[in-house]
Amino acid sequence: MTHCMFDSVPVNRPRLSRRRLLRLGAGAGALGLVGVRPAAAVLRVDITQGNVQPMPIALPDFLAGAPGETEIARTVTGIITGNLKRSGLFAPIDPAAYLEKIANTDAVPRFQDWRTINAQALVTGRMTRQSDGRLKAEFRLWDVFAGQQLAGQQYFTTPDNARRIAHIISDAIYERLTGEKGYFDSRVVFVDETGPKERRIKRLALMDQDGAGVRYLTRGDDLVLTPRFNPSTQEITYMSYGQGDPRVFLLNIETGQREIVGNFPGMSFAPRFSADGQRVIMSLQQSGNSNLFVMDLRSKTTTRLTDTTAIDTSPSYSPDGARICFESDRGGSQQIYVMNAGGGAAQRISFGDGRYSTPVWSPRGDYIAFTRQAGGQFAIGIMKPDGSGERVLTEGYHNEGPSFAPNGRVLMFFRDPGGGPSLFTVDITGRNEQKVPTPSFASDPAWSPLLS
Repeated sequence: MTHCMFDSVPVNRPRLSRRRLLRLGAGAGALGLVGVRPAAAVLRVDITQGNVQPMPIALPDFLAGAPGETEIARTVTGIITGNLKRSGLFAPIDPAAYLEKIANTDAVPRFQDWRTINAQALVTGRMTRQSDGRLKAEFRLWDVFAGQQLAGQQYFTTPDNARRIAHIISDAIYERLTGEKGYFDSRVVFVDETGPKERRIKRLALMDQDGAGVRYLTRGDDLVLTPRFNPSTQEITYMSYGQGDPRVFLLNIETGQREIVGNFPGMSFAPRFSADGQRVIMSLQQSGNSNLFVMDLRSKTTTRLTDTTAIDTSPSYSPDGARICFESDRGGSQQIYVMNAGGGAAQRISFGDGRYSTPVWSPRGDYIAFTRQAGGQFAIGIMKPDGSGERVLTEGYHNEGPSFAPNGRVLMFFRDPGGGPSLFTVDITGRNEQKVPTPSFASDPAWSPLLS
C-alpha cells in the first residue's frame, strides 16, 4: 500500500482568505510515498536573472473520480496550465508527446518516460465528488530528474469554486519551483468602457487575474476613475464623478457596501490606501495647484502632507508605510519624488528624458513602477526607490497606469492605440508581455492582494 504526502485544506467561498480556510481545515499531515526519497531536490526556476529559460513542465489532465467529474477535472488542468504558461517561467509540454498515461495519482510515475520528453517537473491530480456534494481536489508535484515528490496537497470545496482551486494549486506549484509567492489566486479591479468614444460609459468591474469571472461593481450612472485595492482586505477606493465635484468612495466588493471617504472642497484625485489599510492618501486641488493629503479612516481626520504651488499627485505608499512616492511638476516638469510618509523634504528620483507619472511602489519594496512620456512614446518602467537601475519594460503609444501583482514580479497596465484601451501584463524583466482578455475596452487596472 502506498501512502501520500498531502496537506488537507478545505476551500469554501471565494471571499475566505487562505488563513481562514486553514483554520476551518481538519489539519495537515505529511507521509512519504513508498519508494520515493524525501523531497530534498533543488529543482528551481531562478527568477532573479534577467533572461529566464522557461522550465519544461508536464501537466496531464487531472483524473476524475467519476465520469461526471471529467469536464471539471479538465477545466482545472487547463486553468493551471494557462496560469503557469502566462507567467513566462514555465513551458507546458504538448500532451501529444506524453509517453505515460497517468492512471493512478497514488502511484509513482515512470520517471524515465517523462525524462525522455525533457520534462523537468510533472503535475498529477484528481478531482472527486464527495458524498456531501463537495469536490476533493488533489495534486502532486514531481521533480522528474531526481525522482522525488516535491509537494502534495488536497483541498475540499463546493463545485462552483473549482476555478479558485485551480489558482491556489497554481500558486503552490509556482512557489515550490521558484521560491517566490504566487499571484494567481488574486483579482483585478478595472474600469470597463463601452459605447462611442465621445460618450463612454465607465463602470467598475472585477475579474480573476486571468480575465475570467468578470462582474460589475457599478452601473455606469456616474463616471468612475482610479480604483485601488486595500493592500490588506478586499476593499477598494475610487473616484466617482456624479453631480458636482468628484468624490472619493470606499467599496467593500463582497458586501457591496459603499461609503464616502469625505467631501472635500475642490477636486480630489488618485486616492490610494496606506500599507495597513487604515488611511487613504490623495491629492486635493485648491486654487490651481494640488497637494497631498491623508485621511485616517477611523478618526476621519485629514492631514496635509505637502504645501507647494506645484501639482503634487498620484501618491503611493511603500509597503512598510514609512515613505511615499508621488509625481510633481515642482521642478518644471512631471517627475517622481520620494518623501517620508509624514511629509517633509522630498527627493527627486527620476532623471531620464521626458515626463514621469503614475508611480506605484512594489509590494516587495524593491521597485517603483512608472509611466514615462518622451518623443511621442509612453513607456512603462521600473526603478529602485533611490532612482537607480531604471529599466523600461515596454513602450508604445499611450501605455499608462501600472499596477503590481501581489508578489511584485508582474505589472498590469493599459494601452490605448487610439480606438480604445486594453489591459496587458508584463513581467519585471520586460520579456513576457501578454494581453489580458476583457469583455470590452478596459483601463486603469489595480491588482488585489492574494485572496489566500
